Amino acid sequence: MPTDVKRRYFELLREGLMGAAAAREVGVSTSCGSLWFIDAGSMLVPDPGPISPRFLTQDDRIAIADGLHAKQPVKEIAASIGKSLSTVYREIERNRKPDGRYQPWWAHNQALLRRGRPKEEKIRSHEPLRTLVREKLTEKWSPQQVSRFLARSFGNDPAMRACPETIYRALFAGLLGFKDARLRTGRTRRKKQRRGVPQPNKIKNMTLIHQRPLEVNDRTQPGHWEGDLIIGRGQGSAIGTLVERSTRYVRLVHLPHGWKAPQVRNALIAQTADLPTQLRRTLTWDQGRELALHQDIEALTGLRIYFCDPHSPWQRGTNENTNGLLRQYFRKGTDLSVHTSHDLREVARQLNRRPRMVLGDKTPSEAMRDYLTGPLTC
Repeated sequence: MPTDVKRRYFELLREGLMGAAAAREVGVSTSCGSLWFIDAGSMLVPDPGPISPRFLTQDDRIAIADGLHAKQPVKEIAASIGKSLSTVYREIERNRKPDGRYQPWWAHNQALLRRGRPKEEKIRSHEPLRTLVREKLTEKWSPQQVSRFLARSFGNDPAMRACPETIYRALFAGLLGFKDARLRTGRTRRKKQRRGVPQPNKIKNMTLIHQRPLEVNDRTQPGHWEGDLIIGRGQGSAIGTLVERSTRYVRLVHLPHGWKAPQVRNALIAQTADLPTQLRRTLTWDQGRELALHQDIEALTGLRIYFCDPHSPWQRGTNENTNGLLRQYFRKGTDLSVHTSHDLREVARQLNRRPRMVLGDKTPSEAMRDYLTGPLTC
């Protein structure tokens, strides 16, 4: 029987028609309709419709059943209904009948039964579980650690299991106490989430490091720089750092007027103005907002700017190493605005005249002179 006929039969039942009337309406016998009804579990749960696009609809489940009957791969079924592969796998595993068949109306009824609300919170209704969770939180365990412990210790007792989200909800609802059992962060409210919401501070038109020319990785050609800021006390001051990847040659950028995007742009342009053209190839930076005007910097310096992935400092490891050396001169937690441009030139001069094992005990200044016809001043 075509799927549309069955769909219409169950729609009529949900609208309140008796089985015989619904069967006559779709053109089948009463006994045929009765067999459909029995196969669906002999019940029909009122369907208010999906409360979120992430839930599967009755039509989605019919498409899954049709796909399985046609022996389609689950990946193709998921693509046809616009859901993820894991969602369809979970649906088939969770809502198939005891005999292993996936029957769409049975599956939909089961999903609606589980969705019924209101339900009493699991931790509220189960004293042993509540006590054990409270004890572990008092010992500064995280909800994830507590959940894994419950899964290990009570694998055969579903009543003593709780996922991290259940524990978080109980915490924020006050079911576990407000003083003893709390998160290690001390937070008593849920932190706002921004899943799927574009970050307002994301830098526009970035070119990521994965598009950077492969020749940069070889370190055989000078002119490829890495940059960053070292921040002073209270984030009130900063110094820009530039290091050339091949020679480890260092330049320091004076930022006496702050380190927002316009100040950093102007300072970088001024600092690189005297560099020969062959030393202005690329600049790799992290995704800090101080480089939001990177397109202006590219246009006025000739440097092609590439951005690292978030939280990936190893992608500009030379610069991270250099910043560590610079902390010998600019201690953490100090005010960096007290250092003049002359101070920065002197520090850069000392670093560039310090022999480096990675250069075969040459100094960065000597390595740079090997590439240039004359000495490069700081």
